[in-house]
Amino acid sequence: MSRIAIVGGHGKIARLLTPLLVDAGHLPVSLVRNPDHAAELEGLGAEVVLLDIEASDSDAFAAAFSGADAVVFAAGGGADGNVERKKTVDLGGSVKSIAGARKAGVTRFVQISAIGVDDPLPDDTAEVWAAYVEAKRDADQALRDSDLDWTIIRPGALTDEPGTGEISLAEKLDRGEIPRADVAALLAAVLDEPATIGRQWEVVGGTTPITEAISIAVS
Repeated sequence: MSRIAIVGGHGKIARLLTPLLVDAGHLPVSLVRNPDHAAELEGLGAEVVLLDIEASDSDAFAAAFSGADAVVFAAGGGADGNVERKKTVDLGGSVKSIAGARKAGVTRFVQISAIGVDDPLPDDTAEVWAAYVEAKRDADQALRDSDLDWTIIRPGALTDEPGTGEISLAEKLDRGEIPRADVAALLAAVLDEPATIGRQWEVVGGTTPITEAISIAVS
């Protein structure tokens, strides 16, 4: 059994990922700020650790990662219109997670990003969207610059439709939608595949089974 620490453990993708990890024989360790979320996550099979992403430093992250075999960064500031939280959660949370993982001796790190964040933004881009894109872009750069065994997954527009188990996966794709359930299944699959280390992919809905899509992408 591997311990998989999930930063942002109560997020929608994280809650879909948790039972998949349990089914695969892993122990998800869900990092959450709100203790009211503990019972729900424990019911999914997770161990819960309380951690406030914005208020905690990298030492607190390292303590939360103690004994973990991998970290999944699944946190986000959400669609709340708050520009500052894109910096403190989407970017700051990732940077502190990277530092915490290094301090805790956890080398495997999988990060959820977003499709197209390296593309130039139009001049009329809304401030909050620009802040989100820049935060995800810079967080990905920080992870790529680290010495961790990283994988970056950049989904298209997320939906709550049932997963299909089929995706399109490549370094660069046209924008499209993808169910959160399929992103969660992809995360579970890449965690168990060493060949995905050092890879950054965009992903949208498609027609290729997830394991086959990974095999093609790493070949």
